[in-house]
Amino acid sequence: MASFLEKSSGLSQLDPIDLGILRLLQQDSKSTIKEMAAELGLTVTPVYERIRRLERDGYIEGYVALLSREKIDLSLIAYCNVSIKEHATHYIKLFEREVLSLNEVMECYHVGGGFDYLLKIVVRDMDAYQHFISDKLAALENIGRVQSSFVMKEIKHSTAYPL
Repeated sequence: MASFLEKSSGLSQLDPIDLGILRLLQQDSKSTIKEMAAELGLTVTPVYERIRRLERDGYIEGYVALLSREKIDLSLIAYCNVSIKEHATHYIKLFEREVLSLNEVMECYHVGGGFDYLLKIVVRDMDAYQHFISDKLAALENIGRVQSSFVMKEIKHSTAYPL
């Protein structure tokens, strides 16, 4: 039993300072270590060391810039439910490999329920979405059924996980 507990990870392995660092980084990863240290009531060195440990331990996977979809002319978001015809391992792996190459697909989840996959698609407009569906998604082998839902208004969008 002790070996199971030693291998466990997650939030239970983090103290309030680690959680505070993760919250601050999720809010603004460009914050300086000095700014975070002041916010947490610490000096720079322990904050720096904790960030490096959080990176090493895999809590922090990377840093990115979040772009404005409107500024880069990608204003249409669609959620696309996809069913595949055959569910043999070969076909599942093939679909997943093929969908990775589609730049319009921002997220892809293998789901349970009425469909097999949920895709988040981001494109310029409805014409671009039609092109994506007819020329790219429908061209994939083993596509069965596709059902699309379109975002009319974005009410909440967050990249920060609750800690």
